Amino acid sequence: MEKDQTVYTACATPMRLAFRISYLGSGFFGSQMQAAHRTVEGELVAACQRLGLFSDWREAGFLCAGRTDRGVHACGQVVAFTTEVPDRAIQTLNLQLPPDCWCTGYTTVALEFHPRYDAKSRTYRYYFSKSPSDVAAMERAAHSFIGRHNFTNFARVRDKNPWRNILGINLGDNEGFLYLEVKAESFLWHQVRCMAAALLQIGEGEAGETFIESLLEGEVKRSLQPAPAEGLILWDTDYGIEWTPVPMDQRSSTHMDHVVRHHALMAKVCQVLRTPYF
Repeated sequence: MEKDQTVYTACATPMRLAFRISYLGSGFFGSQMQAAHRTVEGELVAACQRLGLFSDWREAGFLCAGRTDRGVHACGQVVAFTTEVPDRAIQTLNLQLPPDCWCTGYTTVALEFHPRYDAKSRTYRYYFSKSPSDVAAMERAAHSFIGRHNFTNFARVRDKNPWRNILGINLGDNEGFLYLEVKAESFLWHQVRCMAAALLQIGEGEAGETFIESLLEGEVKRSLQPAPAEGLILWDTDYGIEWTPVPMDQRSSTHMDHVVRHHALMAKVCQVLRTPYF
């Protein structure tokens, strides 16, 4: 195979780029960089360094729009960094990333752009693994989340401000899977997963429709257990900007096909194991 002879000329003035990132969270210990574990940020920084986009990620101002927990996926994560070879970054970053993480779009931004603090809103989708019996009750109860509330009972707050402003919320169906979509200025740790868990209790008849209001307005004796991480997707981070699409690398497409095939196989195996053979 012939070697790529493309020459990328360094910019006279370093350029700051923002990339929209997708990843399948199953193979990551979350998005935030950790020395001892595989993370999304760690893979992105390593890929950038191999390509010579920057040597020190701190000096390059490498920043992420937000953190996602272990097992959480994304199609709307955003990272930004400053580089002297923007063309190389745009054309080759997907070639260096692992197949379970890829760029879907890019844009040039101001040197002071901060993907976390400049975001106007974030949207998450939570896909439920089972179909609750009373989705209508869940929809009615979900409206209690709209507006600014104290989410102490729906998150691990620690030293954070527990008040968050929910801009929009709805439940929908995607090919037989019920999902909860929540849009807010910002979120707390485990907040969406706890919101999903509370609504699921209502949908299963384990709690009444006023359950949400009682959790928002008062203390509870037993904290909510967040719904499993595998159903959560960071859906969008909005800056009011347009993204130039970046094609998905063939390795990522093949990897996703393999994952789909694997889960289809496991569904078949479970079906066979549940069928008596005598």
